[in-house]
Amino acid sequence: MTDAQDTAADSSLRTTGGTPPDDAGSSATGAPTPLLEPREGIPPVIADAASLTEVISAFAAGSGPVAVDAERASGYRYGQRAYLVQLRREGAGTALIDPVACPDLSGLGAALSGAEWDLHAATQDLPCLREIGMIPTRLFDTELAGRLAGFPRVGLGAMVEGVLGYVLEKGHSAVDWSTRPLPEPWLRYAALDVELLVDLRDALEKELDRQGKLEWALQEFDAIATAPPAEPRKDPWRRTSGMHKVRRRRQLGVVRELWETRDRIAQRRDVSPGKVLSDAAIVEAALSLPANVHALAALNGFGHRMGRRQLEQWQAAVDRAKALPDTALPQPGQPVAGPPPPRAWADKDPAAAARLSSARAGVTALAEQLNLPQENLVAPDTVRRICWEPPKAVDTDSVEAALTGYGARPWQVALVTPVLVKALSAKGA
Repeated sequence: MTDAQDTAADSSLRTTGGTPPDDAGSSATGAPTPLLEPREGIPPVIADAASLTEVISAFAAGSGPVAVDAERASGYRYGQRAYLVQLRREGAGTALIDPVACPDLSGLGAALSGAEWDLHAATQDLPCLREIGMIPTRLFDTELAGRLAGFPRVGLGAMVEGVLGYVLEKGHSAVDWSTRPLPEPWLRYAALDVELLVDLRDALEKELDRQGKLEWALQEFDAIATAPPAEPRKDPWRRTSGMHKVRRRRQLGVVRELWETRDRIAQRRDVSPGKVLSDAAIVEAALSLPANVHALAALNGFGHRMGRRQLEQWQAAVDRAKALPDTALPQPGQPVAGPPPPRAWADKDPAAAARLSSARAGVTALAEQLNLPQENLVAPDTVRRICWEPPKAVDTDSVEAALTGYGARPWQVALVTPVLVKALSAKGA
């Protein structure tokens, strides 16, 4: 039995989901118990101002942490907006809120501003929650807690089963949550996602404390809660799948023009860009540079199901790119801020390559000793940057300052500094 499983076996960490524990109940070492229904049943979906006001009052009067989750329609709709928000709090029960009907949840966010929000994989949900006015000041991320505690599988279902001994319903995570009305099985799934989240949080807090990692986790959670919104990605068209095949600047111009045309259409129609035109089709057109609609229609991704008008709009995009002067064509590759790819270090700077090899080995060994993923111990990009351009005088103070400057938390700085000082000071580095 692992340390985490030992914590899971503590029956005081159990929640019953409406079924009282007994001798035949689940345990971390026995068969897990399916969790089929929320404790108070499936709540009605909140879709009007009056009902939302009641929910805000109930949750403001509740106690303890608030379990929060959001469902998006990735792969179906444009963007990453929330199409359902689920909450649960002691004294308030569970609420399912339709953010399409109630697009401004800032009042709810304000009512919960002093509470700890419990989320699973918080960085995935926080952007869409922020869009509707829900911004936590304190949070507990059960996925990140699981990583720091050394769990090999940190999905919500795996964590609930491994820690609490219950099996959550699966199968609706990737459905089109923009569907209205939402089917009852989907609502049941959504309610169960927050049913045990606070119980899981409590169990993981106990486990992290037992391992001496609780302060690390609290620093990580604070960093997530206080992080500013991500900056818009520069040249997002460069992330088109299959771009490695496109090498000439004219072809890159076609990718950019087709990608931007597709994005405008997808945004206007509120559908996933991939449903408008596939990445594979964009790359195919860029490589072929079709001369006319007939040639375009012969390419994969522009088949018989595409109408003449659609083909003409795509060919117009290709023609615009073909007509661009050379000075307006994109350059191959992206401007890289920071060090080059590590595979090039041996030729460009052998000493830096030696530093990086030593640092990686030290970080890997320390992460294994601490039983956590090395990327959670320190960001790999931070290690690369410091090894490529180390402090002029390598010592504890200078390495601590460099790590802090790249955003490492105090617990990471304390643990990783000796490893990097050794790697940067090694003979040959």
